[in-house]
Amino acid sequence: MNRPRLLTGDRPTGRLHLGHYVGSLANRVRLQDEYECFFLVADYHMLTTRLDHLSEVAGNIKEMVLDWLSVGIDPQRSTVYLQSLVPQVAELHLLFSMLVTTPRLQRLPSLKDTMRDLHITQPSYGLLGYPVLQAADILCVRGELVPVGRDQESHIELTREIARRFNEMFGPVLPEPKALVGDVPTLVGTDGKAKMSKSLGNTINLSDDADTVRAKVSKMYTDPNRLRATDPGTVEGNPVFIYHEAFNDNRDQVEDLKSRYRSGTVGDVEVKRLLAEAINRFLDPFRERRREFAGKPGLVGTLLQEGSARVREETAHTVRDARSAMGLSYDSIFGKGG
Repeated sequence: MNRPRLLTGDRPTGRLHLGHYVGSLANRVRLQDEYECFFLVADYHMLTTRLDHLSEVAGNIKEMVLDWLSVGIDPQRSTVYLQSLVPQVAELHLLFSMLVTTPRLQRLPSLKDTMRDLHITQPSYGLLGYPVLQAADILCVRGELVPVGRDQESHIELTREIARRFNEMFGPVLPEPKALVGDVPTLVGTDGKAKMSKSLGNTINLSDDADTVRAKVSKMYTDPNRLRATDPGTVEGNPVFIYHEAFNDNRDQVEDLKSRYRSGTVGDVEVKRLLAEAINRFLDPFRERRREFAGKPGLVGTLLQEGSARVREETAHTVRDARSAMGLSYDSIFGKGG
């Protein structure tokens, strides 16, 4: 029996971080046996905001795929591929762009957030249409489930709208995918800001070594109203305790730290030291697997070439069916083989 299909991916903007893990990667790994998984290296999506960093893309692709492998993405069970090696995605994007209005795209919260964070006053056509290209990514392999962070949930709803409108206008060709949001949908940054983000420089990377983790944790934002270790502190909304909840496997220790923090009998230094130890325990298996895969020259390139070839076959069927439903197959001109 065929398994339902899952698709998700990341832009190759640099190494991945803990926010990526809790928001999406953990679900990807967990669902590999339950779903037929497609994992996309979204290099076309890089073009929307990173035209001044294109020289970094090749290196970022390699580092990101190594991050995927390190957390447990298994290319023997899943398909890993490069967006730009699948030209059918661009064709489907063009067809979908006729089905959605500019005001609909402008209402997406993620566009407003991106423009604010990157100080963009006038979005490019490509940035505005980013979610339409994302819909093409998902629907070209007829994805049915998409693990995402909370900030991307509105994009999946737009994909559902595009699929629904296509099917209503031309016939039942495309599935309406569902979003799967991670257990910790948006992880706050180490600086206390609402989201961990590479562009904001407030991340702990999956590939960070133990010393780097300790240094980053030591600078983390805590309760701004707590001036001394003997002052009662606030746990709720405190980034250090959000991270303890997400990554510390010693639950008794976490509850003890919360109690002592509230009563003013433990200092930030100890809370952060124990958090750094917990995060390093969490990351140690990832680091070991990353070293193993990084020691195999050519591995990433081979995986991407093989995965992209498979996806080209899949997407050729989708585009053929879409064109046929729209009356764009032109069999009467070129014959059945045209």
